[in-house]
Amino acid sequence: MKNLIKNIAIPVILGGIVGLIINPFMNYQNLNKPPLSPPGITFPIIWTILYIIMGYSFYKQNEQNKLIYYAQLFVNLLWSIFFFVFKWYLFSSLWIVLLIILVIIMIKKFYEENKISGILNIPYLIWLIFAAYLSFGVYFLN
Repeated sequence: MKNLIKNIAIPVILGGIVGLIINPFMNYQNLNKPPLSPPGITFPIIWTILYIIMGYSFYKQNEQNKLIYYAQLFVNLLWSIFFFVFKWYLFSSLWIVLLIILVIIMIKKFYEENKISGILNIPYLIWLIFAAYLSFGVYFLN
């Protein structure tokens, strides 16, 4: 149980720290956004849920999958800084493609170890694809 709490807490806390870092730089409401862009309040809710799912699914994994999990988490956390702090919209859009690739690899490896763990991360992948659409949209429109 202790490891479960730790595995869930790590991405949630790191995501919260990044949220605090980027908060003074947030300009989402002022950006030209593509169609289907959700309101800004949607993002912290969705990300908190996804981080909890990520942590839970990682709890069910062996040590061999540690590297891909932490690699995708690191790339995930940096995206927000690149996008909101530095305003590197094109770079961020390409960076999220890297994240999608890492998450696909992670899902495959997680699925091989524990099918439920792999399946649980499919909403994460879908959200990332949608986020890539939003990121590229912001790049092209701003």
